[in-house]
Amino acid sequence: MNKIIFHIDVNSAFLSWEAVYRLAHKGGKQDLRSIASAVGGDAALRHGIILAKSIPAKKYGVKTGEAVWEARRKCPDLVVVPPNYGLYEKCSAAFMEILRDYSDVVEPYSIDEAFVDMSASCHLFGTPEETAVKIKEQIHKTLGFTVNIGISENKLLAKMASDFQKPDRVHTLYPGEIKEKMWPLPVSDLFFVGRATAKKLFSVGIRTIGELAAADPRWLKGLLKKHGEVIWGFANGVDLSPVLGEVPANKGYGNSTTTSADVTDAETADKVLLALCETIGARLRMDGVRAGVISVGIRYSDLSHASHQKILYDATNGTMEIYRAACQLFRELWAGRPVRHLGVHTTRISHGQPCRQGSLFDAIDYEKISRLDETVDEIRNCYGIDAVKRAVFLGQNIDHMSGGISREKRSVDYDRIEIG
Repeated sequence: MNKIIFHIDVNSAFLSWEAVYRLAHKGGKQDLRSIASAVGGDAALRHGIILAKSIPAKKYGVKTGEAVWEARRKCPDLVVVPPNYGLYEKCSAAFMEILRDYSDVVEPYSIDEAFVDMSASCHLFGTPEETAVKIKEQIHKTLGFTVNIGISENKLLAKMASDFQKPDRVHTLYPGEIKEKMWPLPVSDLFFVGRATAKKLFSVGIRTIGELAAADPRWLKGLLKKHGEVIWGFANGVDLSPVLGEVPANKGYGNSTTTSADVTDAETADKVLLALCETIGARLRMDGVRAGVISVGIRYSDLSHASHQKILYDATNGTMEIYRAACQLFRELWAGRPVRHLGVHTTRISHGQPCRQGSLFDAIDYEKISRLDETVDEIRNCYGIDAVKRAVFLGQNIDHMSGGISREKRSVDYDRIEIG
């Protein structure tokens, strides 16, 4: 039996979720989806980018990922609302729960999209197209927002299909429809073809997915290395990856933050790094894993980037061990120029509780520090992340547990903002 794979994608997810919440729970009268609007970060904190935009805003050329000021220049009347990731996570969970009513093989691909393997259960609900319409209508009726659903025999083609005409649509892209529906599209529309790859393909005369599919894969490999073979397979509809009903183990843990002002001294950088290491260490301990490689990334005020990594003598999930390694890496890497973004990442993840190789020269009681970390984790889990804070952060404008989704994006005080 051929596989039946769905790709379900929420239309303008953050904006849709924000609009539905305001209408249903906050007495809003105006649907953000019907006007030129967007969800955007705080420009004062240098998080001022467009995270989602409405279809009317798209007509003005507003793009996801551009600066809020750029979007306002294109559309002076653009309504920009702050993000509320706490709300979006709840909406995402409710969305995924509906999908699990139809199949037990659901792979969340991001907060607002998922792959669903319907091969074993589709017959219970009708044809693939009928089943997709039922899912789409149930999501709209129950949760108030719309989705696009792509149907095919593999994940790649299902995802390509869901990107066809929006919003609130069901599209198929079976292997027999590739020539008609996919090959005429610009090569930049193909999954895994980014801006740089598309530019290189354009330069050699490949402008459509069909032209890419007809190219010699060996020649493409010479042009783009391994990536050339991968996208040639995608252009021909080849994708053997299964839908994963269980999330695979994390291969790395990391966090980064854009600072509210350029960092120009090592002391301030140390505090930012410590705040990042606090969250990374807590996540490692929560999952019962340790990291063997630490890396630090710097983005300077001119947007240039540099990174540096080191292998640890012993894998760890201790906050201060990760922090000391991060500080060392930062000092070896930093060119003394103003820094706008800092990141700490860990890889070579090991599970279980490996024995630490003792040393005659150890001046640190690692077992004692480990118990301290675990105690702090327990207190924060019970009473909130602000229940315990290192003294170095007192009176500072640096969040003591930074990175990822910043605190101001996690919730919105709707009583203090005007809801139209």
